[in-house]
Amino acid sequence: MPMLDGRTLIHADDLIESVADALQYISYFHPPDFLQALHQAYLREESPAAKDAMAQLLVNSRLCALGQRPICQDTGLVVVFVKVGMQVCWDREVSLQALIDEGVRRAYRNPDNPLRASMVSPPLGARVNTGDNTPAVVHVELVPGSCVEVRLAAKGGGSENKARFAILNPSDSLVDWVLETLPQLGAGWCPPGMLGIGIGGSAEKAMLLAKEALLEDIDLHEVRARGPADDVERLRLDLYEKINALGIGAQGLGGLTTVLDVKIRSFPTHAASLPVALIPNCAATRHLHFTLDGSGPADFAPPRLEDWPQIDWDPAAGARRVNLNELTRASIRDWRAGERLLLSGRVLTGRDAAHKRLVEALERGEELPDGVDLTNRFIYYVGPVDAVRDEVVGPAGPTTSTRMDKFTPQLLACTGLIGMIGKAERGPAAIEAIQQQGAVYLMAVGGAAYLVAQAVRQSRLIAFEDLGMEAIREFELEDMPVIVAVDSQGAAIHHSGPQQWQAHIAGVPVRVE
Repeated sequence: MPMLDGRTLIHADDLIESVADALQYISYFHPPDFLQALHQAYLREESPAAKDAMAQLLVNSRLCALGQRPICQDTGLVVVFVKVGMQVCWDREVSLQALIDEGVRRAYRNPDNPLRASMVSPPLGARVNTGDNTPAVVHVELVPGSCVEVRLAAKGGGSENKARFAILNPSDSLVDWVLETLPQLGAGWCPPGMLGIGIGGSAEKAMLLAKEALLEDIDLHEVRARGPADDVERLRLDLYEKINALGIGAQGLGGLTTVLDVKIRSFPTHAASLPVALIPNCAATRHLHFTLDGSGPADFAPPRLEDWPQIDWDPAAGARRVNLNELTRASIRDWRAGERLLLSGRVLTGRDAAHKRLVEALERGEELPDGVDLTNRFIYYVGPVDAVRDEVVGPAGPTTSTRMDKFTPQLLACTGLIGMIGKAERGPAAIEAIQQQGAVYLMAVGGAAYLVAQAVRQSRLIAFEDLGMEAIREFELEDMPVIVAVDSQGAAIHHSGPQQWQAHIAGVPVRVE
């Protein structure tokens, strides 16, 4: 390795290249430990809806590995933990932040696999997309040694938005707080995934501990097999069992597995305090570790295709085929919560920024943009990745629907809209509006974006081009798999499913359809 005055010389370009390659790698390769844990959960699952959701996640994962395209359309904000050895020197006087940001820029603008840029600046006001997903969130620690250790993650907004923090009394039960908090998160974090828990330190330290915990490998199955070695492992096992007993299940549909692992990191704290942070990781978990020692950029060997389980998934089995071009309010009246559908026909896309503009236009008494006729139409909440090569659209999975709840009553009442497609549950006001207007809400599987994109046969821009991935488009679909999450009577699978499976886990028999 190159040395300078007895110190290790690290080339700035090696760090830039390594960060860029790592972010590309994790965009389409699931970590093997997560893949194996998800497959085992799939094999154990008894809930048909949850098992179908996990099957889609596993099929999507294999497709992404083959096509080297993003697992999820939300390719995440980049979080990096760097340990810089005290015997390291650099060949360029540039900040570590700038070097990492250049790696992020190259990764997200890679023409062979462009990743969706989601970072906006400033966070208040204009919120303009930075265009290259910079800046990264970088945490640096100076440590003994002659290497640079990098742990990075691409963290999706759906799971990041569910981070929670509390300062408990020292005598309070951490387990009780987690069990009270987790059901309040809903399904927007796309379970099954991991939970990172940080205990102690100060407010900001607990949050950092929780985030760092998510970068560890899944190993709870090993702890269960050999038995806990210490109090932390006992706590992990206790939380794992009790969280899964809540019956929340994959995508919040009700089932046996909500978390695949619970990771805990702790730090000494003030005698009067018990800071606790909880951060979930979604089913599109993406993280990687590498070390630079001066010998060149990191090398990331692709996993073997044999590492991906072969899943026998038939999206048409038991599903109703629906032509979106022929729907009316009357024709969706007999759809029932929990029913599986295959959608074909035309659907408009739109999410936060587009919804805001539509509602503002309605409030001003203006006509909606040309092509945005919502009469007897569905809106799909999605911000897709840019297409490459012969793709019609890049990975195009659903975004969290509750963010659109505040716009839903007005759009349903004023535009002729009869349905929406997204991920996770809807809030009380949205469900009430859906019932009042005789509309429906359908759920696609979050974290199966490349699989969903295979159903898109055509895509054209309709309005708000300046919004980029948030612009309104029209998709022509063929057999897009969804589940009726809220029917026209107001019945919601995200309410009934977890209640049913929590009772089943507690010993009350469940009728499996």
